[in-house]
Amino acid sequence: MFKIATYTNIGGRPRNEDTVMWKKHEEKRLCVVVADGLGGHGGGELASARASELICGRWSGQVDEEVLRNLVKAANEAVLAIQTPQCSMKTTVVALNLMASRAVWAHAGDSRLYRFLDGKLQFQTRDHSAAQIGVMLGQITPDQIRHHPDRNRVLRALGQDEELQVETGSCPIGPGRTAFLLCSDGFWEYVLEEEMERDLKAASDPEDWIRLMRERLAERVPADNDNNTAAAVWIEEP
Repeated sequence: MFKIATYTNIGGRPRNEDTVMWKKHEEKRLCVVVADGLGGHGGGELASARASELICGRWSGQVDEEVLRNLVKAANEAVLAIQTPQCSMKTTVVALNLMASRAVWAHAGDSRLYRFLDGKLQFQTRDHSAAQIGVMLGQITPDQIRHHPDRNRVLRALGQDEELQVETGSCPIGPGRTAFLLCSDGFWEYVLEEEMERDLKAASDPEDWIRLMRERLAERVPADNDNNTAAAVWIEEP
């Protein structure tokens, strides 16, 4: 029913603070999580792993926005619980719960979810970042987020505060090929949305799709590029 491929790469950093994780429920339902630890706060790899483990570990197969929202809030509490005065670790997160007829997602921060139908982009999440505010105010275009001076100023993250505002969404799954891409900013910063579409149409499976996009990324990243992580899911419905 589902085809899935994932990867994570350290990039040019001393450690990888990204986490990608997925879990099937009775082969008919799927949970996928990508989390990006915020390196400037220390302990980012612990925060992203803890959040991912909690969301996947506590997910019981429900595909419901409120259920997923509460899982992300619980993950926020778990990250807050492992913080210390010396290490105020934080992480972004984007999570997808999926069954044959429906998908729900939730996110906090600037890790993104993209949804495609038959090779065309239908939806992408909106970053919780200072640069995204600039887009909403008409000061910059969406493409200018990628290299904006405020792009790394994340306005929402797990571990930031107890009252985390989690953004959720959902859609039915209809006929055709529905594809989801979840990725950290170290990935989408170097792969444009029209290139995601082009590579999706050329790919034979989710692993091939990620490979094609990673080839683009490798040609563009600087030596000190960020960790980069992605998960691709395909659903084929007649």
